[in-house]
Amino acid sequence: MSSQITCILVIMAWSTASLIAAPLPQTSEPPIVPVGLDAYRMWDRLPCQRIGVRAYMRSTYDREGNNRAADASHFLYQEREDWNTTLDVVGPGCLYFKRTNHWHGSPWHYEVDGSDTIVKETATADPMNAKKNLKHTTFIPEDLFPNPLTWTWTTTKGADLMWVPLGFEKSLRIAYSRTHYGTGYYIYHLYTPGMKNLSRPLKSWDRTPPDPAVLALLARAGEDIAPSGPGVTKKTGTLSLEAGQWTTLVELDAAPATLRALKFSLPREHAYNFGQGRLRITWDRRYHPSIDAPLALFFGAGHLYNNNDREWLVKGFPMNIRFASEVVELACYYPMPFFRHARIEIENRSARKLAGVTWEIRSVPLEGPINHVAYFHATYTDHPYPVQGEDNVFLDTSQVEGGGPWSGSFVGMSWIFSREGYLGTLEGDPRILLDDSKTPQGWGTGTEEWGGGGDYWGGVNMTLPFAGYPVGTDRRRIQDEKDLVNSAYRFLIADHFPFGRRAVVRLEHGAVNSSTEHYSGVAYWYGVDSPSLVLSDHFFTCADNEVREHEYVSPTAGAPYTLVSRYELGPDHQAARMYFPAEEDQTRTMKGESTFKMRLDPVNLGAMLRRKFDYGHPNQKAKVYVRADGASEWNYVGEWYDSGSNVCVYSNPRGDDYELKPAEHNVIEGNRRWRESEFLLPREYTEGVKRLEIRIVHVPVERELFPGHPFHMEPGRIAVLDVQPPNAARLGLD
Repeated sequence: MSSQITCILVIMAWSTASLIAAPLPQTSEPPIVPVGLDAYRMWDRLPCQRIGVRAYMRSTYDREGNNRAADASHFLYQEREDWNTTLDVVGPGCLYFKRTNHWHGSPWHYEVDGSDTIVKETATADPMNAKKNLKHTTFIPEDLFPNPLTWTWTTTKGADLMWVPLGFEKSLRIAYSRTHYGTGYYIYHLYTPGMKNLSRPLKSWDRTPPDPAVLALLARAGEDIAPSGPGVTKKTGTLSLEAGQWTTLVELDAAPATLRALKFSLPREHAYNFGQGRLRITWDRRYHPSIDAPLALFFGAGHLYNNNDREWLVKGFPMNIRFASEVVELACYYPMPFFRHARIEIENRSARKLAGVTWEIRSVPLEGPINHVAYFHATYTDHPYPVQGEDNVFLDTSQVEGGGPWSGSFVGMSWIFSREGYLGTLEGDPRILLDDSKTPQGWGTGTEEWGGGGDYWGGVNMTLPFAGYPVGTDRRRIQDEKDLVNSAYRFLIADHFPFGRRAVVRLEHGAVNSSTEHYSGVAYWYGVDSPSLVLSDHFFTCADNEVREHEYVSPTAGAPYTLVSRYELGPDHQAARMYFPAEEDQTRTMKGESTFKMRLDPVNLGAMLRRKFDYGHPNQKAKVYVRADGASEWNYVGEWYDSGSNVCVYSNPRGDDYELKPAEHNVIEGNRRWRESEFLLPREYTEGVKRLEIRIVHVPVERELFPGHPFHMEPGRIAVLDVQPPNAARLGLD
């Protein structure tokens, strides 16, 4: 590569430990991973581990960590006037989500495996007058991007949202034809090359319209989508909740099972007080409850005050809050497995008795190996005094329920972003860091974008199956002081984030982490306290002893050099106050060919290389080959590619006809050159191997930052992790 091959090798090994006290079924094989539209068809498999899958969220964020143009119009590179690249990915994978602000950037290029498709939005034809003339807009071609897999700004109050899965076997690029306010963020999964445990073979998007059955399923958001009938256990009851007391709703002993519906109905006059109460669920008599959250936030809203008598606060796919004529109905349909016992409790935190609260739960027998699935968690955090310069952390799995390593998936959140009716807090970016990476695998463009809106939703509430703005408004519009509390939600079904040992979900408070607002939120995730990614080996290419130990050979490698720079995070300082300083380390460039050997646990289901490198060298690409130590034949795996660099081209035309103006060529150079990157290795080349030889062959990428202007250039550490999924003996069952 044109930079150091500083990497961590992660070996994914599934645990085969058996239960001591109960002969529940387990397996050494990984679970099936739903891919493409199957992620919706098979959404009941959301609790299953995703072995061999990595998730990423990329965006047009300000490369200097601030909020330039509200994180818009920062392009990786420009190939021509109508090709301004925002996403450039190599490998087998699937794009699950794309968001832009209004129609800005349309026509968009969706280049899948080298085949380009032009996608537009209705407003593209007359962008300067769209808001004045259009009451309803769609994606074009509409048959490929239909509702409810897509929504446009006329519904969302500011955003074009696309959840149509687009599979790719080799590569994916997204580019904008126009650059004014070219904001966007994208969530995609990458799969291990040749992965055998996908629900169906991964295929390149062939422009086939989405399955009508999937559209019909998602159109049922707001309905009861849980199983019913034969084989389903249903329990109901009515409660009177005494003021200030905990009440046990039910204890379930018919297990192993999966809770598929949790529903409440209560008189409307009790709604606000009920929502301020607390829900607590403890699985399998574990020491810590896995769900412990305010009731309203758990079901997706900051409170249960309905300021304008809307029917729906939350009309989501997995969560609902509905105001009927006389009652308020709340429902959760996230599948929740347990293996022996479940206890559900409610605390009434108000000063009055709440009578007439009815409840319903439905469960089904848990089928399949228990070590395929993980517990459902709803972790509540409160941030009354955000630390200046630091993100609010809404989830750090290493710090919850006893701490330590966890494996599972992050599947959504519900959060309050203002208690003062000030919507400027929405400028804060979401950042997601998985498995101890120092570079976020997920970085969005703002809080309202994360919640499915744009332009702060115009202060108008909105609810969609996977995102929404259920309560609150701008302080200038309030009817009651409760309107000052503003919240949003994001439910992740196809576009969730698997992790193997740790997940950290952070939200910037305000544009540059300077807001003093009182934030709080609930993070939804599946997890079991046993890692599926375990460090196996590490290797620093600039240390002579490690070079010898790992038999590193790189005839054309450059001499080690010292780099003082930062990782990609938020603002590093404001005025004279430093939030995170630059770090000094050594690295080296490697062109030509390099080989080295790394230790593995032979009981594994694949491997993941992670490297630390200098992102000042643009568009780094290499071919990766592996073989068992002592074998004669190399096995080609694929290309390892990191597009762009710490330099980008910024174009955000203003003035008359700004939508139609030609692209600008403003070079932005961020001070964040340290980055980490990942590459997956197939099980067939790693299982049973104690020492793996890796060959990296540099592939030159001749690309300009924009026509006539080269990327700026200025004159490694390796590690290995083993994947050992949840050890059933640690499920709290022994």
